[in-house]
Amino acid sequence: MNRFMREFIQTTGELLESEQVRMMGRWNHHGPISTLDHSLFVAYLSFRAARALGLDERAAARGGLLHDLYLYDSKDKSAHPGWQCFDHPRAAARNAEQLTELSDKERNIILSHMWPLGGPLPRSLEAWLVDLVDTICAGLEVSRIYHPARLRKRLGVQPLAAVPG
Repeated sequence: MNRFMREFIQTTGELLESEQVRMMGRWNHHGPISTLDHSLFVAYLSFRAARALGLDERAAARGGLLHDLYLYDSKDKSAHPGWQCFDHPRAAARNAEQLTELSDKERNIILSHMWPLGGPLPRSLEAWLVDLVDTICAGLEVSRIYHPARLRKRLGVQPLAAVPG
């Protein structure tokens, strides 16, 4: 494990150990990519980019990790009231606030990560960064250029087992 990975784990460790974050491994987000794998990919790249740019790497990493903490099967229309694109940032923010205390910047990162499709305007450079990184990661995942499960395994994060049934 490299130095950046160790520092990322130190920054996000309490979240990575939580049942709620590890539960994201139960649902797919982009094709065969789990929501946990996608969120770790976004969080880690946001952490690295924020550090390189001299931004708040903690907010970028935590906001990136929690941006899709909606905790339901997005293909199950009964799990959310409307269109997933618009619904999930609010659900993720509610779940994140129940899990940990969020800074205003982290809350805006989560709520604005789907801008301009949905949610408020990003209000910090970190929110703009996570929005951009999320889009890049989704593109790499959907096009099958990169499978972020490799990153999750290198970080040693274990998803919770799928719900039987």
